[in-house]
Amino acid sequence: MSVEFTGVNKLLSELERKLGKSNIQRVSDKALTEGAKVFVAELKRQFETFKDTGASIDEITISKPMTVARKRIVKIYWRGPKGRYRIIHLNEWGTINNPNPRGKGKIALALRNAEKAYRDTIVRYLKAGI
Repeated sequence: MSVEFTGVNKLLSELERKLGKSNIQRVSDKALTEGAKVFVAELKRQFETFKDTGASIDEITISKPMTVARKRIVKIYWRGPKGRYRIIHLNEWGTINNPNPRGKGKIALALRNAEKAYRDTIVRYLKAGI
């Protein structure tokens, strides 16, 4: 089963024509950043359940909006002095020696839990900006 939306590109091009490309990008960047903050809040809440030193929570970082493959995106990643980016995938997927760590699946759970709040935030900021 699939769904096809028609006219979205036409709507976006019409909005860009009326409001200007830079205004649309500014509004969408603000919406993306605020939506990422909503997701990060949920991610931090999920990481609290298996917190040891809290380094994984402290090193969560939101990138500035960027264009990748002609789409505006924001990346959420781990950056900090303790180098938690090296072991995040071990907590999410497990290892041979520890197939079920305490943090297994918490990023996926945060994605599912924050999906509606993320979408609502995006819509709210887009409506406010337009």
